[in-house]
Amino acid sequence: MATINNTVPSLLDQAKRTDPSGKIAAIVELLSQTNEVLADMPFVEGNLPTGHQTTVRTGLPQVFWRLFNGGVNPSKSTTVQIQEQSGMLEGWHEIDVDVAKLNGNSAEYRASEATAFAESMNQEMASTLFYGNTGTDPEEFLGLSPRYGTISGAANGSNIIDAGGTGSDNSSIWLVVWGPQSVFGIYPKGSTAGLKHEDLGVQTIQTATGVGTGRMRAYQDHWQWKLGIALRDWRFVVRIANIDISNLIAQSSAADLQERMIMATHRVPVGGLSMGRPVFYMNRTVFQMLDIQRKDAVAAGGGVTWDTIDGKRIPSFRGIPIRLVDALLETEARVV
Repeated sequence: MATINNTVPSLLDQAKRTDPSGKIAAIVELLSQTNEVLADMPFVEGNLPTGHQTTVRTGLPQVFWRLFNGGVNPSKSTTVQIQEQSGMLEGWHEIDVDVAKLNGNSAEYRASEATAFAESMNQEMASTLFYGNTGTDPEEFLGLSPRYGTISGAANGSNIIDAGGTGSDNSSIWLVVWGPQSVFGIYPKGSTAGLKHEDLGVQTIQTATGVGTGRMRAYQDHWQWKLGIALRDWRFVVRIANIDISNLIAQSSAADLQERMIMATHRVPVGGLSMGRPVFYMNRTVFQMLDIQRKDAVAAGGGVTWDTIDGKRIPSFRGIPIRLVDALLETEARVV
């Protein structure tokens, strides 16, 4: 018996997407997520075909008090060059021409599949932005969590706030100040920013089904997204780590989220919040519990408020927008 190739839609897949009238059914996207971080990132074309090289000052020159008739030694600052890698995320879709044309719905079917591919690409990019690790997955780009993964002994450990969780059901809140001198998105030199889709039309492809590895005519679509992040100044990103989700939901020994968000704003250099676009990121569970915790703070004149930004009502904390990111996990290991 031939093995069914599950990468190419079948008649069964087509039937599952057809409503009783014979049209492509409107699909309820139960797998969709909210990852608003992708809309916040400013993007810069990299200066390398594979990413971006940035120069960071690591030391100041020495200066001296001088007496009359006494000299001082010359000095200089020190810098280091950092190469940031971008990743290349791709997706392919192929469907038998005759399957796609059933009931004359080929355009609707392909549009439906395009929505799913765009959502999948968005989710993968948002996840990689926070958890991408080139040490274990060299094809990705380096995300924020590996960069802010150690408190003790790390140069940027002062920008990781411990919320007290000790188990493996932890999550994080991130404060990111986006800007050209702090942190921004990159795409390789000579490429274009954003998700790229190519409709390659009808192609002849080789399949895993049929007699041997036969050929068939198929509609073919290609998706590609080249993206990375450049962290020029680590002081403009703060991670509130070790938020114990079970304690938070039970409101038993739960972390005071607002207190730690206040701390986060003070870890950024003085005046730094005005040097870019500061945004808090958290998942739905953490935001829900932050909203519940705010009840007591509202009585004291503080807590979460709602602002109108670009015509939309956005939750904010001390004037800093709060964005939902479903890609932020609730299974993070303790950061120490």
